[in-house]
Amino acid sequence: MSLHCLPRRVPQARVPFAAKQFSTSARTASYAETLPNLKIGVHTRVLFQGFTGKQATANVKESLEWGTKIVGGVKPGVEGEHLGLPVFPSVKAAHNQAKPDASAIYVPGNQTAKAVEEAIEAEIPLVVAVAEHVPIHDILRIHSMLQTQSKTRLVGANCPGIISAIGKCRIGFQPLPCFAPGNVGIVAKSGTLSYETVASTTRAGLGQSLCISMGGDVLAGTNFVDALTVFEDDPDTHGIILVGEIGGTAEMDAADWIQDYRRRTASPKPIVALVGGLEAPPGRIMGHAGAWAAPGEPDAQAKYLALERAGAVMVNHPEKFGERMKTLLSNGASRPGTNSFSGAGSPKRGLHVMRRVTPTSRPAIKQNRSLYVKQFQAFNILRQNSVPVNEATSESDMSLSITVDRTASSPCIIASPAAGFDPSQSRKFPFSYTQVNFDNSSVIAAVASYMGLPASGHDQLTGLVQALWEIFKEKEAFVLETRVGMAADGTLEVHGARFGFDDAAFRSSGRQEEIHRLRNPAEEVPEEVEAEKDGIVYVKLQGEGSVGTLVNGAGLAMNTVDALTFHGGHCANFLDTGGKATSETVKSSFRVICSDPRVKAIFVNIFGGLTRCDMIAEGVILAFRDLDMKVPVVVRLRGTNEELGQKMIAESGLPLHAFDGFEDAAKKVIALAGEK
Repeated sequence: MSLHCLPRRVPQARVPFAAKQFSTSARTASYAETLPNLKIGVHTRVLFQGFTGKQATANVKESLEWGTKIVGGVKPGVEGEHLGLPVFPSVKAAHNQAKPDASAIYVPGNQTAKAVEEAIEAEIPLVVAVAEHVPIHDILRIHSMLQTQSKTRLVGANCPGIISAIGKCRIGFQPLPCFAPGNVGIVAKSGTLSYETVASTTRAGLGQSLCISMGGDVLAGTNFVDALTVFEDDPDTHGIILVGEIGGTAEMDAADWIQDYRRRTASPKPIVALVGGLEAPPGRIMGHAGAWAAPGEPDAQAKYLALERAGAVMVNHPEKFGERMKTLLSNGASRPGTNSFSGAGSPKRGLHVMRRVTPTSRPAIKQNRSLYVKQFQAFNILRQNSVPVNEATSESDMSLSITVDRTASSPCIIASPAAGFDPSQSRKFPFSYTQVNFDNSSVIAAVASYMGLPASGHDQLTGLVQALWEIFKEKEAFVLETRVGMAADGTLEVHGARFGFDDAAFRSSGRQEEIHRLRNPAEEVPEEVEAEKDGIVYVKLQGEGSVGTLVNGAGLAMNTVDALTFHGGHCANFLDTGGKATSETVKSSFRVICSDPRVKAIFVNIFGGLTRCDMIAEGVILAFRDLDMKVPVVVRLRGTNEELGQKMIAESGLPLHAFDGFEDAAKKVIALAGEK
């Protein structure tokens, strides 16, 4: 079914981009001054923090060979030499002696915020943080620093980084064989989807100018609008690709920007886009730490429609980006509203993704899983903070939440005068992370006015917000949703609550153990708990799903479910092995998928960017034999060593079916599942 047939959803009331960019809810003017720092190239002098670690060492060797100008690295308290480059005892010393333009941060998530803070204090122009599992409250504190200065720009965290294919400058862990110098600018939330996108434009003969990763975390140092602003004035960028997904409002902000850009520009550059998570179940966190919608935020379908209405050309799979952009550039202009949901098959392979290499990987970290506590547990937390609670409902109930405003990069209150957070009735009220109390706060006055509270209720609202804020900050929550109403005596009380807490604060930093002891895995979906033990994110989908999916990367996993559904399939699960699938994770994934009796066929969709396709093929073959599997498996392999991997599958003598193009593979697995 085409998205044109989907019911039109009422969007949240939005401020036009031209006005919004000067709003207090947007990024501050001082931080906006750092946008030019994203223009990396042959001139960029790169420093590494975490320089002597295994991951950084492998990355430095590969990046140096490719042409990146690396000037050394930091190991706290140590001076010396590594890989023939100087080791500095601090970022400040490195800045004074090596004059770096950028710093690549290769430290674990629990150390990332401290490393970023050191780089900000040293006024390094560009900081790229790649690690997953950076605690949300650590990064909130970093953003409160970023927005008070005009020297340092952050890319990430939880992202592949930034790369100039023209300038041979890589700051991150992108798979180099996919890249070729060219004229397409790419900005993406998903790492694996961005690799697919890059490979598609390379196969189409277009290549890339600058590729910026927004990353999959709740808060991004550089967002879609930032990247689009850079691409607009970049003479090397002739066409722009945007890859979004569920969670936040960055795609909606981008749609506003695109609409304004097309209105004020005589010959706008063509923009092609994709949004992952169209089929994501509401309320679930889909692999990425930021792949969830806060109260009142749009879903993926609303984002798709907003981008389409703004004039972006939409595709349903990243392998279509190259040929679609090639057509638009040859025609000289984009055509608003055009979509590629019924486009032609995938382009031919190119030599750029065929080289047999051993790509360096990102730091290996378990997948994110945030914790939602039960309502009675949320009520207990509220009572401990002297908040009146009453498990009741009323037609006059209102909604109040404290969460993260991803556009303002700060905490915010989301208020609605009605029960539930309908986007058309919800409004955000951002405030500073350094806020201590809300007495006589203009934010409280604005919230009270919007919710229609009488003057007598303002003090009660202040007390409720103050208590929620203290819980949010002290317990490291990412969202506190409440349904509030007036008691018979006029007291403001909480009638319903849904509280979510940051997994990373516990897993990577060992904080909030008391909160995370509230989790009871025995009450959760068994397959999801089992998968988690191996670092796999598995979400069991409801309905008649007969196709099991196994994918490397959260964004690609979401898009795989979307695209299979578009082709008429019914998926039983979402499964992200993580960015670096191994033979062991493949085997564990098969075991979990096959435990679902609904599954009649399995679709393995792997893009071998950081992972070689031949290694995945070997893992699939071994797992199939070891588990004595009876379910047919379709394996789509793209990327590094794809031809070798496909050959191994084809010659295995097992009921395995190898493909490189997505559409042919999708049709095959759907047929094997008995759906067509």
